Amino acid sequence: MTKHRIGFGYDIHRLAEGEELWLGGLLIPHHKGSVGHSDADVLIHAICDALLGAISLGDIGMHFPDTDPKWKGVDSKLLLKEVLNKVLERDYSIGNIDATICLEKPKLRPHIDAMRSCLASILAIDIDDLSIKATTSEKMSFVGTEAGIKAYAVVLLYKD
Repeated sequence: MTKHRIGFGYDIHRLAEGEELWLGGLLIPHHKGSVGHSDADVLIHAICDALLGAISLGDIGMHFPDTDPKWKGVDSKLLLKEVLNKVLERDYSIGNIDATICLEKPKLRPHIDAMRSCLASILAIDIDDLSIKATTSEKMSFVGTEAGIKAYAVVLLYKD
């Protein structure tokens, strides 16, 4: 019998002038970037939370606390690799991931395929098992005023 588990992840960061904008493991050219303890890759953080939630291991902050200088400025791709190892140690495999980034500017469509390729490679899954979508807030809320960015992710894991 195959056992399935679903995980949901959410992350949010402030945007500020002069910061780098890392999304899906890529540096996206823009005059504003995410503010955070690590590289503040909101998409990877949401995926990490979804994976950790699916295996009942809490959230990214429990494993990589922003109070620990070890994680200051860390590349979030390294966090994703560590989280994936926790999933694999429990004999789960990724069925699929569906994620959404909420950001007013810049437009992300030109970067989505490269993000999918980068993350699918790290996660050792087929690119067709990873969906990344982008949307705006139609100039409403902190996303619409370009004060922040958020991302959501859902993951399906399975164990034979």
